[in-house]
Amino acid sequence: MEPRPPVALVTGAANGIGRAIAERLRNDGFAVAAVDVESISPEAGGEAPGGQLASGSSDGASGPASGWASGPASGWASGPASGWASGEPAGADAAGRIVPYTADVADLDGHDRLLDRVEDELGALAALVNVAGILVPEPVAKLTLAAYRHQHAVLLDGPVWLARSAGLRMAARHCGRIVNITSVHATNGEAASLAYDTAKAGLEAATRTLAIELGPCGVLVNSVAPGFVQTRMSIVDGRDETESEWFRQIYLEHGRLPLRRAAQPAEIAAAVSHLVSPDNTYLTGQRVVVDGGLIVTF
Repeated sequence: MEPRPPVALVTGAANGIGRAIAERLRNDGFAVAAVDVESISPEAGGEAPGGQLASGSSDGASGPASGWASGPASGWASGPASGWASGEPAGADAAGRIVPYTADVADLDGHDRLLDRVEDELGALAALVNVAGILVPEPVAKLTLAAYRHQHAVLLDGPVWLARSAGLRMAARHCGRIVNITSVHATNGEAASLAYDTAKAGLEAATRTLAIELGPCGVLVNSVAPGFVQTRMSIVDGRDETESEWFRQIYLEHGRLPLRRAAQPAEIAAAVSHLVSPDNTYLTGQRVVVDGGLIVTF
């Protein structure tokens, strides 16, 4: 009987950075549970999405993973990517595939139901990547408590609580990897982004604490902080800020961005790929900045 492939859960996987990470981990040989509050469409030629998490559903968790250790890794075998899978229980057949699940990371009470279902259908979770995000630009004078709390629910409370729930399961098996996608906003402020900035800073603090507490159990926890990335979130008031005149003048012509371009989602995914791989055996509690040199300028 072939061992099950390592299982990764990626939130915010419908588009942008989350989708790029899901596809990269699929190519790395993971069975990927792609989670989003939005419907996740398959790639061209792929199968129709399935595996929706119905409200109130509950399934039992699977047994321990069979071949994923926290020490120096011997690797795992996997074939080439085979596209998006339906939500049917997959087991070893899920290697190099993506299985969509519909869930809201802000629904804290639903986390264990989601994890139960993913582990029952795909196998024990080896990696969690928290990507789901939202940005509602509002200056302090116009920021409402409801908008502030909503952004924190998606950007901070949801990822922290999901990392806690997944991390405790991983700790019981003495292996696992968690990556939280934060932002250069965690340390560099910007007008009209109070809720976003404070949430990302909080998530980086949580990353360090989780690394301290889960490390003795073989669970490595890190964050990846992107700078400008060409995604749907870079579109503000109908314009892609990475293609605007102010971006060109300030960040490209005047050198605020040493690489003179915004990142592509796949470049963020490449950093995550290493952090959740068996090659990462000693990096934990760290912030990996993938910003093209943005924060080293002034």
